[in-house]
Amino acid sequence: MDSVVLDTNIVSYLMKGHALAERYRSDLEGKTLAISFMTVGELFEGAFRNHWSEKQIDDLKLTLKKYIVAPYSQKLSETRGQIRAERLSQPISVDDAWIAATAVAHGCPLVTHNPKDFHGISALTLITRIPT
Repeated sequence: MDSVVLDTNIVSYLMKGHALAERYRSDLEGKTLAISFMTVGELFEGAFRNHWSEKQIDDLKLTLKKYIVAPYSQKLSETRGQIRAERLSQPISVDDAWIAATAVAHGCPLVTHNPKDFHGISALTLITRIPT
């Protein structure tokens, strides 16, 4: 079974039942779905910034159990360092660097609706459904 790493925006679309989630269904069906530990942090940050109720937080925790969460590792840190160095002329956010590193370190494509955030990372394979 193939694996993919989901960017935070894709997880968010799926959680909300957003129309954009449908664009990615075929890319996710039958795949092992993984997320970075950074995505977990971003989702909780969004929840707390938006003053989610205890029930909403509990629902988020349940949703996160649907995914394999890639934890910190030395290989992941090395990959992140390489990505940040590669993008010196076009800086990448810390959060996006960790997410990209998760996909690269595990040899999986990254599913995102924000491909411009990850442009220029040579070892990264992107899956996006933004019309061109």
